[in-house]
Amino acid sequence: MRPRKPVRKPSRNGAAKAGKRPRKAMRLASGAATLALAILVAWTAGAAQHGFAAEKAPGKIHEGKVTRIVDGDTFYLSGVKSRIRLWGLEAPELSERGGNASKRALREIAHGRRVLCKEIDIDRFERIVGQCFLPDGGDVAAMMIESGNGRDYERYSGGYYSAVMTQR
Repeated sequence: MRPRKPVRKPSRNGAAKAGKRPRKAMRLASGAATLALAILVAWTAGAAQHGFAAEKAPGKIHEGKVTRIVDGDTFYLSGVKSRIRLWGLEAPELSERGGNASKRALREIAHGRRVLCKEIDIDRFERIVGQCFLPDGGDVAAMMIESGNGRDYERYSGGYYSAVMTQR
């Protein structure tokens, strides 16, 4: 003899007990998912229009004492978890010719001093990319370029420091 198939009994709301959802519940779930998606799309579009991303807040100001120099264009700032990458400055890597000299120059300019950095972006290494200034108003990247320990990173600065150096 063949075993009998279990009989599905309708539940009070009309759905079978075999895990099927009633049509009304399906419509509500579908509507809620559509509404959530619409809100997410609208929020993302609004954030993009104003230049903000989920984790970024360009224009934010970071202020503190330079506690550690990583290389010729990157350092740590007290009270800030992320490293700070100087905007518009292209300095040699430590493994490249001039890398150690560039790091020493940044140490002489900024180490132990208070700086104010205007956040411009967050790079792929999750560093804060910012334009940083000393209390006397000196632009740290411009000082590095003037000292010959870096150059204008025109790809990102749009030639900002080249123009500044021409005016001086």
